[in-house]
Amino acid sequence: MPNFFNEMVSDEPAVRAHYRKFDNWLQGQPPDVIARKRAEADLIFRRVGITFAVYGNDAGTERLIPFDIIPRIIPAAEWAQLEAGLVQRVKTLNMFIHDIYHDQNIVKAGVIPAEQIFRNAQYRPEMQGISVASDIYAHIAGVDIVRAGQGEFYVLEDNLRVPSGVSYMLEDRKMMMRLFPDLFSRHKIAPVAHYPDMLLDNLRSVAPVGVTDPTVVVMTPGMYNSAYFEHAFLAQQMGVELVEGQDLFVNDNAVYMRTTRGPKRVDVIYRRIDDDFLDPLAFRADSSLGVPGLLSVYRAGRVTLANAIGTGVADDKSIYPFVPDMIRFYLSEEPILNNVPTYQCRKKEDLEYTLANLPQLVVKEVHGAGGYGMLVGPASTRDEIEAFRQRVIAKPEGYIAQPTLALSACPTFVESGIAPRHIDLRPFVLSGKTISMVKGGLTRVALKEGSLVVNSSQGGGTKDTWVLEK
Repeated sequence: MPNFFNEMVSDEPAVRAHYRKFDNWLQGQPPDVIARKRAEADLIFRRVGITFAVYGNDAGTERLIPFDIIPRIIPAAEWAQLEAGLVQRVKTLNMFIHDIYHDQNIVKAGVIPAEQIFRNAQYRPEMQGISVASDIYAHIAGVDIVRAGQGEFYVLEDNLRVPSGVSYMLEDRKMMMRLFPDLFSRHKIAPVAHYPDMLLDNLRSVAPVGVTDPTVVVMTPGMYNSAYFEHAFLAQQMGVELVEGQDLFVNDNAVYMRTTRGPKRVDVIYRRIDDDFLDPLAFRADSSLGVPGLLSVYRAGRVTLANAIGTGVADDKSIYPFVPDMIRFYLSEEPILNNVPTYQCRKKEDLEYTLANLPQLVVKEVHGAGGYGMLVGPASTRDEIEAFRQRVIAKPEGYIAQPTLALSACPTFVESGIAPRHIDLRPFVLSGKTISMVKGGLTRVALKEGSLVVNSSQGGGTKDTWVLEK
């Protein structure tokens, strides 16, 4: 196997200290018991309807996200470092978004080229000068973390538009507690089940000025969206209404929800719909998913949208390379978590390096998401590499490139038994009056041997993430 950091086993080889109790337990489990538990997990997930729609998959519109019963375990000291770095990063990103829609100090200082922001497809000129509650734009951030080398953490990307996956974090924990209750008596594992309560408190804290008892809703594009299960799940867990655009309307500069008892004023909308579809009067006129007039109410400060319109400019991959500089600019601090070294193909020297080294690099579309629109050089054929080369040459500003990291691996149950598979981690950071997060996140695992693509849309699975308490 190539040289990568193994989460459970060190180089000696010896089981790492924080995995020893689990390993002792695992060694004592008969194979037939484990096989039965895995089958039970699949059955329950299917019965509950925990599925994920895969676009462009002719085999079917929905499938089960594979769940692995070997957890990813993080010791308390490691988590403390991660948490500090995530708080620093998300605080900075919120300051950056506020700045570019107001004073634009970071552009005036020459830290980021103006065209990188104002020509960005995610930049929304409609947001210029608008005040949002508590100056918070990314109320919910999902930051993708990987480990490489000797185990150091890197931020792979920031997801600030409509980050998904938290429902799988919660359901994976519930499943492990159901299948293996004895494991939880052996370990001091930080809880994650209170995330919906934290989310609701966070959303209520950013209600428009003067609203003391805000009405919160979750807004979904509808049941055909790939993450619809999550939208319904979070609304149910928070005890709030799940609405579609047709359930809302604007009247007298306020947003209302249609109910069986008549219209009800809505103060905070946790929207899981992209900017383009939110308001057909302001953005895409052909959108049937949005609410006509929503932007005008938002601009007047009479409704809060989470996340804010225009937030995507900060999670675009062309902006990602500048985040360490943002941290230094806004906070006068050094980044706690490092970026992956990144080549910006819009720069002549970076483009030349990228084209000369495509077989060794990961190349991504700057506006891409979900594992689509990317090239993993070492896993690609010569023809795939040459086809991608032409795409990069045709539009260099549309791509970034990064070295192919040897992502850390965690033992995983596969057909041949237990084998290492590459993983990443998406913790969820909530920003309101304060910045908070549960100790845990969604661990995604690439189930194909050697694969580095962990996205659910690309066949990846998930694991429960245990953060040990001291």
